Amino acid sequence: MNVSEAIHARRAYRSLMPVEITRELVEDLASHAQLSASCFNNQPWRYVFVYDREKLEEMYEALSRGNAWARQASMIIAAFSKPEDDCQIRERIYHQFDLGMATATLILRATELGLVAHPIAGFSPKKTREILGIPEEYTVLTLIIVGKKMQEIHPSLSEDQAKNELKRPERKPLPEWAFHNKYQET
Repeated sequence: MNVSEAIHARRAYRSLMPVEITRELVEDLASHAQLSASCFNNQPWRYVFVYDREKLEEMYEALSRGNAWARQASMIIAAFSKPEDDCQIRERIYHQFDLGMATATLILRATELGLVAHPIAGFSPKKTREILGIPEEYTVLTLIIVGKKMQEIHPSLSEDQAKNELKRPERKPLPEWAFHNKYQET
């Protein structure tokens, strides 16, 4: 699978079945994120890969009600960073951008390996920090839910979630957000 194929194959599926998580898999995903670009090579990203069953059970307490489907996860990855670990040039604070690039790289590698790596915003960063021992100064930006795609729709999904499993949600047309040479109101 090349990069273009991985980008097209990547989907935020919610109907997941278990997949074996090994130390080698975690190191593979982490080593691909490690190669991501960052401002002055600061590499501000931090990840906690949670795959121990007892710790996963604790992490379920940090999920919002709408993400009950994430209890099927074989692994939850907490992605976090802090401003002081990266460039701060006037009003531009890069740590979240660099974390996002590294996370995208990790997600694409997971896709290439045949896994679903679904980033979510519906969780409590405070509970996540408490459960995983992440210091307060870090911003927990996302949790990435990892598993293998099921062929059938999992019963924990809402009607809207189930609908999105069957067909990729529509994307905004390019002219609405990709401009040539100058920004234009649409």
